[in-house]
Amino acid sequence: MSTVLYEVRDRVAHLTLNRPESLNALNLAMIEDLRLATARAEVDGDVRAILISGAGEHFMAGGDLKWFRAQLALPPQERQPLFERTISDVHQTTLQLRRCGKPVVAAVRGAVAGFGLSLMLAADLGLALAADDAYFTLAYCNIALSPDGGATWSLPRTVGAKRAAEIALLGDRFDARQALDWGLVNRVVAGGELAAQAEKLALRLASGPAEALASTKRLLNASLDSTLAEQLHAEQRAFAACGVNADFGEGLAAFFEKRRPSFDVD
Repeated sequence: MSTVLYEVRDRVAHLTLNRPESLNALNLAMIEDLRLATARAEVDGDVRAILISGAGEHFMAGGDLKWFRAQLALPPQERQPLFERTISDVHQTTLQLRRCGKPVVAAVRGAVAGFGLSLMLAADLGLALAADDAYFTLAYCNIALSPDGGATWSLPRTVGAKRAAEIALLGDRFDARQALDWGLVNRVVAGGELAAQAEKLALRLASGPAEALASTKRLLNASLDSTLAEQLHAEQRAFAACGVNADFGEGLAAFFEKRRPSFDVD
């Protein structure tokens, strides 16, 4: 059975991390399955939004430490290039999620640790819903590793440099309410409501104007690395491009007719 389940319902690609017996810890098979699933969702014409969750009671407890322990038998000159290749494969998922024009939502519960936190943050700089039982830790420093998965890129942009340093350098565990206060998640809901609330949000995004949402995502992703003049120029071009899309006409018609818009889903 695949370590990442892929299912499309109502224009939403549901990606489910599927190693519940191991708290969905990331192993080599899951690295590959997750890369393939995110790449598939990116190009799937039936998909307008992506929802990532974990099977069982946890989102992801980080990397599979049993695999890492086994690699200690390798001499350093073999272990280092192996780790570089492995993390390079992990990073393909982060890059695919960040560049994908489709909105990405993460629904997290239980353990959100190590790469699990990085993966959550790859969901459009943290477009995430957390169950009230969720707990978070970057954890890498606790086993003498530095972060991966884009955590050192996403965290400062989400919580600021000082808070990012605290999370990354101390590796402390914090709960869902703290994550909400720090802006790491958008909402905290009761555990029993997480799946329904996350799907409701993903469906709302999937029914939105696809090109306008993709353009907005690209603009937001570029904003912190652009000058004001560069960002204004990018907004100008994106606005004009959206203005010749059929969704724009539908949006205006719905506004003046006082009804909900029905954006193109063909």
